[in-house]
Amino acid sequence: MSRSAHPAGPRYADVLPEGHYSAPPADLNTLDPRVWARTVARTPDGAAQVGGLDVRHLAEEFGTPAYIVDEADFRARCRAWREAFGEGADVFYAGKAFLSRAVVRWLHEEGLNLDVCTGGELAVALSAGMPAERIALHGNNKSAEEIERAVTAGVGRIVLDSFQEIVRVADIARRHGKRQRVQIRVTVGVEAHTHEFIATAHEDQKFGFSLSGGDAAEAVRRVLTLPSLELIGIHSHIGSQIFDTSGFEVAAHRVVGLLKQVRDEHGVELPEIDLGGGLGIAYTPDDDPREPHEIAKALGEIVTRESASAGLTAPRLSVEPGRAIVGPTAFTLYEVGTIKPLDGLRTYVSVDGGMSDNIRTALYDAEYTVALVSRASDAEPMLSRVVGKHCESGDIVVRDAFLPADLAPGDLIAVPATGAYCRSMASNYNHVLRPPVVAVADGEARVIVRRETEEDLLRLDVG
Repeated sequence: MSRSAHPAGPRYADVLPEGHYSAPPADLNTLDPRVWARTVARTPDGAAQVGGLDVRHLAEEFGTPAYIVDEADFRARCRAWREAFGEGADVFYAGKAFLSRAVVRWLHEEGLNLDVCTGGELAVALSAGMPAERIALHGNNKSAEEIERAVTAGVGRIVLDSFQEIVRVADIARRHGKRQRVQIRVTVGVEAHTHEFIATAHEDQKFGFSLSGGDAAEAVRRVLTLPSLELIGIHSHIGSQIFDTSGFEVAAHRVVGLLKQVRDEHGVELPEIDLGGGLGIAYTPDDDPREPHEIAKALGEIVTRESASAGLTAPRLSVEPGRAIVGPTAFTLYEVGTIKPLDGLRTYVSVDGGMSDNIRTALYDAEYTVALVSRASDAEPMLSRVVGKHCESGDIVVRDAFLPADLAPGDLIAVPATGAYCRSMASNYNHVLRPPVVAVADGEARVIVRRETEEDLLRLDVG
C-alpha cells in the first residue's frame, strides 16, 4: 500500500494500492481535452498536432525529449485568471512552476503579476522587462544579496518568513532610503489533503509564522515598529494540487481573525490578504479541477463573508496560480527506445528521457497519462509502464497506463500536463542533457529555452 496521499485528483486523500490503474480507455487514439493543451488534436493521418504543427515535424526539428508549450493556451489561461478576479484583486503567476524570459513577457502582455522566490527567478523577471512593482519576492531563507537586489529594484512586495528576515529586510531598506512594502506569511494549521512534501500550512514545516503559537501576531508588532517597512497584509498558502476550496475557507477565517486582532490591538486595518495558490489541474481524465471563475467566486465570497463577520472592510485579495496556468499548456515529447514485455505483469516502455526531465513521479508518486502521437493505432491496449534511461529502478515517468500493443521503437509518445515543475526541477543526473522548451503558436515554433549541450556540461567542470 502507498503511504502517500494521492497527489492529483478527487481521490487526493485516499490511500491507493500499489499498481493502481484505471481500465483502458475505449479509444487509445483519443486525446482527452481535460489533460491536453487546447490546440492539441489529431491530424487526418492520425499523428498529433499542436498549434497547427505536426509533432513529427517538431521532433525532427528540435529533437526529443522536448517540452512543447502551447503559447495560445498559456495566454488564454492568463486572461481567464485575470478576468475572473477582475480589477479588485491581484493575480500573481507563481514563477517556480516554470519561468523563462518568454514566459515573463507573456505574463506582462496579459496583465498578470509575478511571484518569485529566489535571486535567479528575480533576475529572469527583471531581465525580461517585468516592472519591479508587479513582482513579489517569497522564500523562507532569502539571502542578504537577494533582499538587497529586490529592495533596490523596487519590488512591489516582500513576503516575510522569519523574525530574522524582518530585521534583515528593514535594515537593507533603511540603508537604501526605501520604505519596503511587505506581507507576513502565516501558517494557519490547515491540512490541505495533499502530498506531505507539498502541504505547507500545517504547523510542523519550514514556512511562515505560526498563528496558533502567537508568532504571527508578534511578527506584526515588530514590523509595525519599523519605519523602513510598510505592512500591507497577510499571506497564507496551504499547499499544492488542491481541488477543494474548503481549506481556503478555514485559512481565510483564521487570517481574517488575525486582521481583526491587528485592528483591535494597533488600530490598523491591513488592506490586503493573499491566499496563495495551489489550485489543482487534471493530470489524468479522472481529475476534475475547478475553472478560474468558479475559484474567484468562491474565494471572493469567503473573504467578503469572513471580513463582514469580523467587522472589517474586505481586504484586497491576491492569488498565486502557477501550475493552474502553465501545467496544462505543455506536454513532453519522447521517442520510444526499447520495449520489454513482462509476462503477466506489464510492458516496460523505455524513452529517451526520464526522471531528469520529470522527477515528479519519483518524488510525489504523481500520476500522468501518455499517448502514442506519431500515428494512430487500432491495436489492443497494452498495460505499460513508461520509464527513462537512468540507472535507477525508480526512474518512472508514467507508472501505469495503456498504450497500443503494436508500439515500436522509434514511435513518438507524449505525456501531457508537464508544463509545471518538470523543467523547473529538471537535472543532469547521469549527465543527461536537459531538454529544450519549444513554444508553438499559429503554425510556428520557436525555442524559448534551448537544449543543453555537452559543451554546457564540460564548461562547468573546471577540475
